[in-house]
Amino acid sequence: MTRTTNEQPIGRADTGTPGPSGALVPVLAFAGIVVAVMQTLLVPVIKDLPQLLGTEPSNATWVLTSTLLSGAVATPIMGRLGDLYGKRRMLIASLSVMVVGALISAFTSALLPMIVGRTLQGFAMGAIPLGIGLMRDMLPREKLGSAMALMSSSIGVGGGLALPAAALVAQHSNWHALFYGAASLGVLSIALTLLVVPESKVRAEGTFDGLGALGLSAGLVLFLLPITKGSDWGWTSATTLGMFAGSAAVLLLWGVYELRSKAPLVDLRTTARPAVLFTNLASIMVGVSFYVVSLVLPQLLQLPKATGYGLGQSMVVAGLLVAPLGLTMMFTAPVYARLSAKYGPKTTLILGMLIIAIGYGAGLGLMSAAWQSLVIAVVLGAGIGLAYSSLPALIIGAVPASETGAANGLNTLMRSIGTSVSSAVIGMVLANTANDVGGVAIPTMHGFRVSFLIATAAVAVGLLLALFLPKQRPAAHTQLRASSEEDANLERAEEALRGFRGRVLDAGGTPVARAKVTLIDRRGRQAGATLSADDGSYALAVPAQGAYVLAARADGHAPLASSATHTGDDSPVDLDLSLPGETVTA
Repeated sequence: MTRTTNEQPIGRADTGTPGPSGALVPVLAFAGIVVAVMQTLLVPVIKDLPQLLGTEPSNATWVLTSTLLSGAVATPIMGRLGDLYGKRRMLIASLSVMVVGALISAFTSALLPMIVGRTLQGFAMGAIPLGIGLMRDMLPREKLGSAMALMSSSIGVGGGLALPAAALVAQHSNWHALFYGAASLGVLSIALTLLVVPESKVRAEGTFDGLGALGLSAGLVLFLLPITKGSDWGWTSATTLGMFAGSAAVLLLWGVYELRSKAPLVDLRTTARPAVLFTNLASIMVGVSFYVVSLVLPQLLQLPKATGYGLGQSMVVAGLLVAPLGLTMMFTAPVYARLSAKYGPKTTLILGMLIIAIGYGAGLGLMSAAWQSLVIAVVLGAGIGLAYSSLPALIIGAVPASETGAANGLNTLMRSIGTSVSSAVIGMVLANTANDVGGVAIPTMHGFRVSFLIATAAVAVGLLLALFLPKQRPAAHTQLRASSEEDANLERAEEALRGFRGRVLDAGGTPVARAKVTLIDRRGRQAGATLSADDGSYALAVPAQGAYVLAARADGHAPLASSATHTGDDSPVDLDLSLPGETVTA
């Protein structure tokens, strides 16, 4: 039996696009890795930025803050634009803006143009939810789980691989080469996307909510700016507190507007569903835990041994020792696919956070040797990889296909908020526990351990939130892994409790295959449609009780119609559409 709804089914057969090549997943994952490289490439030269740009340290931090803010704003907006106008198109647009920004930064050593370039580079963050949306629209069921896991983890993979590479470039070449490298990777990613990735024809209805985008952008900037600059401005300063208050007011007004909008930027009613709400809240906690290790381990490894606890490693060696964090995240993608298929994404999310908690707990006593940092990176990479891989599956399983880009964009934003909060809190902890040596603040072992405890507490909160997630069936059996229109419709028909089902027959009682069956309500509007299977069977869900007309049409046959009334009875009723005019009660 088959059944369709107003929502387009998932899978390449229903998108109307040609079947994707085997290179689709690597190309989309590469785009995510390019985004991570863009975010990480300045880490090796952070401490030198004031000198390199000829400005004060407080001004130089805008080079990092601008990218964070633009990425946070662009992620949900590009996701929504992708749902409306094409995910591939918006993916290429995001990468193109990043390339332009990288080239601007590559040609300047002045502060203002550098900030402009870094702001444009932040737009690449939209590539993650757009890539996940393209995978949902096109991939067969047996590939979707591991593909989404790899795409979701690519931000960590790229960061882990880029850190030692960027350190090597920064040590042995002009620092502008970092931006030339990022621009080259962006151009390569655009070319591969154009060659390999077809456009999805799954579209959301409605228009782009420009006022909603403006409101969300203002609210996010007012919220994230004091988080990133609070340590410089003072957490109790009028500027910091005023921006937090302004953010609360703007986001509240934005929420009221979105609830009243016919085509909102973010469907807040969908976002309020327990599966989406608790996944997004857990994502913040995972983001917090991910960033702590990225802040602590490189500093611990590079501190001189004369401190008594520093491990005295070079910038490049420190990057290589932290790189397994990203590599392990990449290798957990196929493991996640198997676990999720058997136990469901909720279980894999919980398992991932348990592993993260074990990693940070063990890390409290594993800070005295370089090899111990390697162990911490591997364990945390496995846990973060499982957790990150679970998030898009949980989101996709709870939203319509037409909202995939926007919903995953919002989820990616939640992770970014987590990393921003982590950066601010851990930065404050390390600064307040540092020792002053000759006017230089040196982080202490106490500060590192407190940071690990904060990460452990964040994971504990995330675990609690994950327990409130609704139970989901294993991913191998859910609609988000359907590989074709027929498979998706069959699974949905089996889940339908109420509706009309039966067979389409000709005058001689022979089953009619591929007949179009249309459900028409009392106002003459189409309430559903489907095609009959090879044995003539069909199934249509009924949106509400009442009287309907079932019409059937097939090549070589006269059109047929039958009135039918649905009264709430769950028992399926066969309708012989070869007898027009017969009234049947279901």
